[in-house]
Amino acid sequence: MSVVKEVSFRPEMAELPMNIWLDDGDTPVDVIDALALSPFATGAQPWSRTANLERVRPEATLLPQGGRVVRVAQEEDGRDSRLVCGEGWTMRVVRYKNRAATLCVTAVSEELARSVLAESTGDAVEPPPANDHVEMGFWWRTAHGSRRSEKPISAVRWPEIAGNYAKSAGGALERLMGVTPASVNGRLILLHGEPGTGKTTLLRSLANEWRDWCQVDCVLDPECLFNDPGYLMEVAVGFDDDDDGQKRRWRLLVLEDCDELIRAGAKEITGQGLSRLLNLTDGLLGQGRDVLVAITTNEDLARLHPAVVRPGRCLTQIEVGPLPHEEAAAWLGTGEGIGPAGATLAELYSLRSGGTSALSRPEEKTGLYL
Repeated sequence: MSVVKEVSFRPEMAELPMNIWLDDGDTPVDVIDALALSPFATGAQPWSRTANLERVRPEATLLPQGGRVVRVAQEEDGRDSRLVCGEGWTMRVVRYKNRAATLCVTAVSEELARSVLAESTGDAVEPPPANDHVEMGFWWRTAHGSRRSEKPISAVRWPEIAGNYAKSAGGALERLMGVTPASVNGRLILLHGEPGTGKTTLLRSLANEWRDWCQVDCVLDPECLFNDPGYLMEVAVGFDDDDDGQKRRWRLLVLEDCDELIRAGAKEITGQGLSRLLNLTDGLLGQGRDVLVAITTNEDLARLHPAVVRPGRCLTQIEVGPLPHEEAAAWLGTGEGIGPAGATLAELYSLRSGGTSALSRPEEKTGLYL
């Protein structure tokens, strides 16, 4: 999948002077970045197009015919930056260790910029994964700004895993899986319950059930997201692309283990974090953006901030708890090793593979998810 953005100067603009200052804090990558931007900044090549690619084939050159590689910079983290030149165009190609890549072309005409980019990216990306996988985006903040990478993850269809969850939550989960854009009523999804009950597995299945209308993105550093307005704005705006004529999809932002952000004392602990979360789901920031937020937490609903769970804000609030004794015994095929309080999904899998007993579950919450 590629994402393309376009910026341009009008060709009739006069050329502008450009000076570059370098010091010992700059790296060869910084030099390539500056050289790649200079034709655009001066107006010599006033048209620009950028493509962000995922799942780039290892053998793909990402170069058009006749392109000359004039600078190469490789870093310890696996990033490879190249400056490529051709007749009337310049291209910066950055390849990452995770098989993602960014290509930015500047050219003397819009048609040339489009054609160079199309030739460089043609057949460079592997086809989408099979039906038992779904594309999920992952956001994180780096020293050079925010990054998003899209990866295929395994995601079993809901009917195949519905039996892993307590019948008391079955109706709510069934309704959640069947949500469509027309039935969205509330922007926040709360999944609460002790570790090992299958909250993350549930979200992967949700991504599969909603794949036709909703892109799921997982924010790896939610504590940074709500403490950095610039990062929050970039994640909230997303990567919409109208050039391909496709209808804009909804997006679901997944925030795991966010107890401190939404518990009763969150305002005092996180400062503006809670306010920005509420603004994203039910305020000015969320207006005009088709964005949902899913939060998993170990906290009981009674311990959450009342502003988070107020009526109208949540699309759903579901307790994902252990299977009661009778349901756990039916799942396992025997009641041996299962205590009166039942067992979590993780404990049942452990018992099935010959692991430890679930007769006495520890009270300590580790924050880990199945």
